[in-house]
Amino acid sequence: MQSCLAGRYFNLAAFDDERMVGFYIGEKAGPDFTLMDICVAPDCQGQGIAKQLLAEFIAYSKQHNAENLFLEVRETNVRAIKLYELAGFSEMSVRKNYYPSDDPNKNGFEDAILMGMTLLFA
Repeated sequence: MQSCLAGRYFNLAAFDDERMVGFYIGEKAGPDFTLMDICVAPDCQGQGIAKQLLAEFIAYSKQHNAENLFLEVRETNVRAIKLYELAGFSEMSVRKNYYPSDDPNKNGFEDAILMGMTLLFA
């Protein structure tokens, strides 16, 4: 049986000694690469690990001739949105009521922001 992280999927983990403190999972679909998930352990957030993982995702994508990068993020995840914008991603569209939410002001759901980046080759 083939692993679900083989073929078109790729990933990278960050370690602090023996402990995994963060990871990303990406997907290749033709010339388009998608950041499926990026995660940093709560006690390690704010140390630049997500920034390093995102830079590695972008570098891997460039090395493998990606033309476009995509991701989605909760509208309330302001820190992640800022990180993605600083890396060169911009908002493309919104998926209304995409994520479940416990926020009583959100009626049980919140929007997903779709972001993208076009890679230009010299």
